[in-house]
Amino acid sequence: MSKIKILVADDEPDISKLIQFTLERRGHEIILAENGQDALDLAKKECPDLILLDVIMPIINGYEVCKLLREDPKTKNIPIIMLSGKTQKTEIEHGIELGAHSYICKPFSPKEFADTVENILNKEKRPLAE
Repeated sequence: MSKIKILVADDEPDISKLIQFTLERRGHEIILAENGQDALDLAKKECPDLILLDVIMPIINGYEVCKLLREDPKTKNIPIIMLSGKTQKTEIEHGIELGAHSYICKPFSPKEFADTVENILNKEKRPLAE
């Protein structure tokens, strides 16, 4: 069985490494992007099973990346979890409106974070009801 591939787009190296360590311990393959443009390019090239997308990033912000991913037929169905220190209700709603499956506020507990990722992945794997 192949590993689940997760694209992590965050310009904070400490956060990226924490996420990478946490999810690799659960057996996932991690691809890192440091800015919004790299996230877009890697999403199209690698077709990950899930994208973790920081909101505030250089070049293209996470909201715009999410919008562009949803508009592209190749990436429109990849689940996206937004990550941000922006915790206002309007920010969270904006991410969900753009097509994110979930929105995790920083700082976060690594275990709760990993559990949220697993829940999204498990929802995506479930077969449709007959």
